[in-house]
Amino acid sequence: MALEDAKTQMDHAFTRDDPRGPSFELTFGGATSFLRRRYTKDLTGVDIAVTGVPFDQAVTNRPGTRLGPRAIREASTLQAPDAPYGWPFDVMSERVIVDYGDLAFDYANVPAFPDGLTDHIRGILAAGAASVVLGGDHYISFPILKAYAEKFGPMSLVHIDAHSDTWPDDDMARVDHGTMFYKAVKSGIVDPATSVQIGIRTTNEDTLGVNIIDAPEFHRIGPEAAAARAREIVGDRPCYLSFDIDGLDPAFAPGTGTPVWGGLSSAQAAALMRGLAGINIQGGDIVEVSPPFDTTGATAIAGAHVAVEICQLLGWRMRG
Repeated sequence: MALEDAKTQMDHAFTRDDPRGPSFELTFGGATSFLRRRYTKDLTGVDIAVTGVPFDQAVTNRPGTRLGPRAIREASTLQAPDAPYGWPFDVMSERVIVDYGDLAFDYANVPAFPDGLTDHIRGILAAGAASVVLGGDHYISFPILKAYAEKFGPMSLVHIDAHSDTWPDDDMARVDHGTMFYKAVKSGIVDPATSVQIGIRTTNEDTLGVNIIDAPEFHRIGPEAAAARAREIVGDRPCYLSFDIDGLDPAFAPGTGTPVWGGLSSAQAAALMRGLAGINIQGGDIVEVSPPFDTTGATAIAGAHVAVEICQLLGWRMRG
């Protein structure tokens, strides 16, 4: 059946009628929406809106993550059209998932960017959908979380990263990808006591009360135990999952601005994500994929897999 379908399916990003189900489109051809989902600005009946935020003007090191959303979409077409491996269900077949396109913004007017992104996510949530955001540098999580906190109240955060991104910065107008979770905690949109950061391996003495499973501890206890602890910390509170691709070791994700050795392997990340099934996740993002620093495309491939896992976690929660 798949072979026969492949002979006739093309440009499903624009031509598919049924928003659910697999696409057997040729991997090397066609429009590269995320997983060949339909491109649309109509969120009627949509469960999950995948959207790109090609912004990297908050980086402290190497740029290039503005090219991340496009690369992740292209890499997503390499995944098999079958149900994601290791899960007992396929969110692509059970839920309506669309590619909502990218956020439009004036690249030369950085001060206007945060409010524009918050409005963008606010619109997705108002339509009854969850957002899965393809970044972009990690600053984008702060404006996104503002929209989520408006709807759900202070959020619990599950954060996979090499860096805590809680370095002190009391100037809320500054746009910096290393201080946005400090601002999120200080402004009350993230509850540190029910939040957890996993894979941390850079020094920041003040955790602001956020629970930490650093990289050495993660390697000692393993992904299953780390996921169980994260589920215990978050409980049944509404939570947001933010995955910085530099949470992976540079051997698995070299295409990022601030690589740090000693991180998670892709296999460990997959086990961790699947072990989080059951958390009350309301949305998530994958950030800091910088294609110029990875000629192999492996980093974008990892980013696409993370985005699928976030969709699966949302689908698990929607199953009740």
